[in-house]
Amino acid sequence: MAAAKVVLVFDIWQDIQRNILVYILLILVVLSAFSVIYFTHLNRQSTSAREVLLTERDELDIEWRNLLLEQNSLAEHSSIENKAIKKLNMKRPDAKSEIIITLQ
Repeated sequence: MAAAKVVLVFDIWQDIQRNILVYILLILVVLSAFSVIYFTHLNRQSTSAREVLLTERDELDIEWRNLLLEQNSLAEHSSIENKAIKKLNMKRPDAKSEIIITLQ
């Protein structure tokens, strides 16, 4: 019985040695399949992160345009003049109250 087990183990070892190339190729195929799965996962994560960044960029671009419009509307001369008159009770000086200074 023990001799049969030894012979069986020896036969299995010889079979492995004869087909070592097949086993190596099998291991390489399995490793290749797992690497494809891993890199596909990384690609999907990167694509998702890119989409999030593009959406954030678009939102910031819209906010920037709105801020430019607000800046332009606040910088208009009539808007500044109206605020000076209403909030600060300012008025335009008349010709009599103007003083002209000349430099020598």
